[in-house]
Amino acid sequence: MIDLKVIESGFEKAVERARERNIIIPTFAQMKDPSLIPDSIKKELSGIGLWDINPRNLFRITWKNEPQESGGGFDGVNYIEFPSELTGVDARIIGLAGKWFPTGAHKVGAAFGCLVPRLVTGQFDPTSQKAVWPSTGNYCRGGAYDSALLACESIAILPEGMSKERFDWLANIAGEVIKTPGSESNVKEIFDKCWELRESGEDLMIFNQFEEFGNYLWHYDVTGHAMEEVLQHVMGPGDRFSGVTLTTGSAGTIGCGDYLKQVFPNSRIAAGEAWQCPTLLENGFGAHRIEGIGDKHVPWIHNVKNTDMIIALDDAVIVNTARLFNEPAGREYLVKQGVEEDVVSQLDLLGFSGIANLAMAIQFSKYYELNSNDVVITVLTDSMELYQSRLDEMHESMGSYGEIEAAADYARYLMGLTTDHMLDMRYTDRRRVHNLKYFTWVEQQGREHDELVAQWYDHDYWTSIQEQIPEIDRLIQDFNREVGL
Repeated sequence: MIDLKVIESGFEKAVERARERNIIIPTFAQMKDPSLIPDSIKKELSGIGLWDINPRNLFRITWKNEPQESGGGFDGVNYIEFPSELTGVDARIIGLAGKWFPTGAHKVGAAFGCLVPRLVTGQFDPTSQKAVWPSTGNYCRGGAYDSALLACESIAILPEGMSKERFDWLANIAGEVIKTPGSESNVKEIFDKCWELRESGEDLMIFNQFEEFGNYLWHYDVTGHAMEEVLQHVMGPGDRFSGVTLTTGSAGTIGCGDYLKQVFPNSRIAAGEAWQCPTLLENGFGAHRIEGIGDKHVPWIHNVKNTDMIIALDDAVIVNTARLFNEPAGREYLVKQGVEEDVVSQLDLLGFSGIANLAMAIQFSKYYELNSNDVVITVLTDSMELYQSRLDEMHESMGSYGEIEAAADYARYLMGLTTDHMLDMRYTDRRRVHNLKYFTWVEQQGREHDELVAQWYDHDYWTSIQEQIPEIDRLIQDFNREVGL
């Protein structure tokens, strides 16, 4: 459960800060349905850029922003449907586009879900405390951005091996940026830095996305409903929703699968990771190149008992497909294979983790032998806008990219995707993965053994968290009313 007890002294300070800085906070209901946003705020947004440091951009933490850089209003959910000429399967694969969130990634929503309940209850004091955001990339960017909008200081923690674009942007937004050793696979080093900060005596609050249920809850509610709306729009008579495929990362986004299973009980949830670091699949370890999906542990907020499949992805698929989708010769080759130019022109909507999620959806469709009446949905966390330096590096290290390279990558990494390294999980498989939480969270991070047991055996554990959404919205409304703007 998320602690929603109100601390009066902190609440008063947070209210005064919000009043001084002209801050109004959106509810979960408004993020799901922007038609509930007051017209006065929509009018203000017409003159504000999508990435601007303006508190009104809190209302742009939604899947329904108009896809434009400045002054946009709200429309339907931004998504792309991938044709069979691109995927090699008959199933319809849909990807929600994260590019049109502020910061270019949906992680601003996950960070919002962690920070705002603490802020509106007065548990977090923006006048004295710093918000600490540990992650492998986009979450700490989202946290630093939300902190700036909510007028509190921030510390971003991420591995030194992440893309240059992340560090360049954070240098201008976060109060402090801490680089930890390694890259995507080095999550424990991030946790170690958090303990170091806790013991420093500095007044701060750590919002660890891997254990913060606000991350899970935002995706369960906001992303889950967005996916349901898209499915209602694209599915016709006789169509079936077969499942959602997502790299686990912090296991926040995969929380949307819990909502979708409640609406579509026969659907499945597939969790992905890098084959070079197969922690869920084989209790394994290693290093990989799929930025943004930290691993070597099972996140505390992952509802493993509700997960049906594990898919391990070869990172060579992701990095080479990134070239195919973004190099001019790659795009030209895809058009020759029958992929419509309109689709090809949108392939930069997929960053590395988005390509991984698409690859998962293809493998999922092959494994379950899905047909044209089956619909699979996933998320494109960010876009290639955040990885241009990686493309430059690949161009330098791997050489020029022409039609021969494009043909090879298309045949091998799209049409040639196999169902190797996949596990259709039995009850005992799920229990094995869940039990891995013990070593990270109970032994290392101080979580309670009894709660670990409750996550598996208590049927009300996850639903009781989901049922907190109306209370959080009420607290946000009470806070805004007290601020008086």
